[in-house]
Amino acid sequence: MFTATSRHYVDRLFDPDPQKVLQGVIDMKNAVIGNNKQKANLIVLGAVPRLLYLLQQSCSSLELRTECAIVLGSLAMGTENNIKSLVDCHIIPALFQGLLCLDLIFIEACLRCLRTVFISPVTPVQLLYTDPTVIPHLMSLLSRSEKTQEYITQIFSHCCKSTKRFYLITVRMQALKCFSVLAYENTQVSLTLVNVLVDGEVLSQVFVKMMQRDQPIEMQLTAAKCLTYMCRAGAIRTDDSCIVLKTLPCLVRMCSKDHLLEERVEGAETLAYLMEPDVELQRIASTTDHLVTMLADYFKYPSSVSAITDIKRLDHDLKHAHELRQAAFKLYASLGSNDEDIRKKVISVYPLW
Repeated sequence: MFTATSRHYVDRLFDPDPQKVLQGVIDMKNAVIGNNKQKANLIVLGAVPRLLYLLQQSCSSLELRTECAIVLGSLAMGTENNIKSLVDCHIIPALFQGLLCLDLIFIEACLRCLRTVFISPVTPVQLLYTDPTVIPHLMSLLSRSEKTQEYITQIFSHCCKSTKRFYLITVRMQALKCFSVLAYENTQVSLTLVNVLVDGEVLSQVFVKMMQRDQPIEMQLTAAKCLTYMCRAGAIRTDDSCIVLKTLPCLVRMCSKDHLLEERVEGAETLAYLMEPDVELQRIASTTDHLVTMLADYFKYPSSVSAITDIKRLDHDLKHAHELRQAAFKLYASLGSNDEDIRKKVISVYPLW
């Protein structure tokens, strides 16, 4: 009897009357709420391919397409086997395609379903990156509503907890770069990010772990930028330990001659931005790892031409000489913007420039 009822729900999806199809989807939505057995039966009976078909048809009404997305999201909230079945039916590219629609309610329904699918441990997170146009489009949707921000940040944050070593670094770096773009001068997004949990751990602490010395330099630097932008946006206090004890020292470390010129430029500019409005951070930075003296080395590029036999190195030094000087001046200006003692310290290293 139960299976016959389930089959009836699926059969109604094929009715030639669009209004009856819509009502059938609505009834299906009500039937699957909190009922994992009903969800499993509907999946076995082939409801998913039909729902996806209706969702993707431009001739379907927006109401029908939205209801289909809601039902698919409900099916995804069942068991892991449900998620596997949905992924096997190519639900992810279908929902990504749905995001191209202009209707906000439909977009939110698609994103909510995508969120549910992606936070499942059985969903391969690299599916987020199969189409290179997806990430930029997701980012463009952030400002549409609070719900789009919530769902998209949760999708991105899931990428940070992948444990499959083969693509771990690449996926995390892509997620980090997205976060840094999202958080820059955006208070609302930063406040959303700071409340995201990854396996019970706040996202800022995930970023802190990514700044550890045993992580790739690019990852350390990008994680520091994420926390810097969240701090400047007001989502993290300037006296928070993740800023004072982790982010600031990481950025100072990036300014040393042990790193590539490009990394030194990015590290200095990010550090200048972090501490620009905060006197205490300026004081701490001025006494960390001889930063003031370290910056004087930024003015020593390009190296003496007579000492360079490698033309490629000379070209590289010439290319970045201006960027290095500009970054050093920005950081010196930020360091000495409020404290007279720091200004005197900066002036004292002037002969070294």
